[in-house]
Amino acid sequence: MAALDLRAELDSLVLQLLGDLEELEGKRTVLNARVEEGWLSLAKARYAMGAKSVGPLQYASHMEPQVCLHASEAQEGLQKFKVVRAGVHAPEEVGPREAGLRRRKGPTKTPEPESSEAPQDPLNWFGILVPHSLRQAQASFRDGVLEAKKRKCFLERVIQCVVSPAAEQEAEDESCLEDWAAAVPAETSAKAI
Repeated sequence: MAALDLRAELDSLVLQLLGDLEELEGKRTVLNARVEEGWLSLAKARYAMGAKSVGPLQYASHMEPQVCLHASEAQEGLQKFKVVRAGVHAPEEVGPREAGLRRRKGPTKTPEPESSEAPQDPLNWFGILVPHSLRQAQASFRDGVLEAKKRKCFLERVIQCVVSPAAEQEAEDESCLEDWAAAVPAETSAKAI
């Protein structure tokens, strides 16, 4: 009976592993489709705005992430993921700061902009009125990559946890089967196996 219970448990673990692998492959497919959609939308935006209007020269000199993915170790070796989004603020004002006359000999130091503010929306690097395809590219990259990657990491960790104990269990099962084969007469064990 113990061997049958063990086989049933191994079968259920294999079925669970195959189900998780199938879900993981589906998430990888979704991730690839969203990234492909993002690159296609970015190419459309380059075509609409011109190749020089959408490129590395428009990137900010100091980039700050809009979204961070925090991973922490949970119970039983599983990881927990938390998505933290930063607030988006309005573009920086570059006009005069005071109304009225300027003083020619003002303070020698200019105040540095505070970096503690929330990061600016990267679409504003390319202008105020950006094409819809550029917004689609941003949404595709952000949503697709974050959500699919988060789920994919979780599933990979679950599969790793299932595979590692299964390998150890398999070694223990082989020794149990050897003990069982030694205890049962040779003819009976040959028929059973």
